Amino acid sequence: MAIKRIHHVAYRCKDAKETVTFYRDLLGMDFQLAIAENEVPSTKEPDPYMHVFLDAGMGNVLAFFEIPNSPEMGRDVNTPAWVQHIAFEVESMDELLAAKEKLESNGVKVLGPTDHAIFKSIYFFDPNGHRIELAANTAKPGMLEELKRVAPDMLEEWSKTKQAPKHADWLHTGGAFPGSEN
Repeated sequence: MAIKRIHHVAYRCKDAKETVTFYRDLLGMDFQLAIAENEVPSTKEPDPYMHVFLDAGMGNVLAFFEIPNSPEMGRDVNTPAWVQHIAFEVESMDELLAAKEKLESNGVKVLGPTDHAIFKSIYFFDPNGHRIELAANTAKPGMLEELKRVAPDMLEEWSKTKQAPKHADWLHTGGAFPGSEN
């Protein structure tokens, strides 16, 4: 089997129309299609739903289900709010800053930009409480290759110690990464 790409990623929403409006008007995603049924096709359960699909760029599809007969949606209370999020790439820092300004002017509270050395990000929540990240790549030549090189060693060390390995601490210390000219 060879996976081609993600077909779509689906999340729950509180209100399908409000969700489409947010992603279309504030993030520029094209509303692609809606599917609604009174019965779940896979399980045959009687459970009306609205399933909406938005174009997140380059063949990536973000989808949402509004399921009004289910208990009110919540989140995993044992997982910090910053962990589960959807991250979207934007073209440049200028676009990232323009998005931040647009979101804030529409009443959305935005955190950042946060510097991750290889990209800078802003963070905010959609109307459903899903954390969203917009990221602009800022990696210098060689950074991504170095991170890929040390990834297996980092994972192995983490699996044994559950402490952050130091192989790539240059990401947040501002130090030079191995192989750089600095």
